[in-house]
Amino acid sequence: MSRVRLEFTVEPFVDGQPGEHVLATWRAVEGRGYHLEHGPFSSEATVTAGEAPTLIQEILRAALWGGATHVSFQVDVLDGDQA
Repeated sequence: MSRVRLEFTVEPFVDGQPGEHVLATWRAVEGRGYHLEHGPFSSEATVTAGEAPTLIQEILRAALWGGATHVSFQVDVLDGDQA
């Protein structure tokens, strides 16, 4: 199965003081057992391609329910079938 890099940004974001809308997205990823890298501009994890759509939905739901004003995603295929 292919792996993808899922990168997402949730705003508003205050460095060192992430709000509930950001923390909830982090919990959504980490709760599925994936390692999440928190960067100053975005967060990213490597996930299976099959699980990516469901995880994107969970991240979006968590962000919006938490009060996010903007959410963006970037998905890059790392290996495997790209069809």
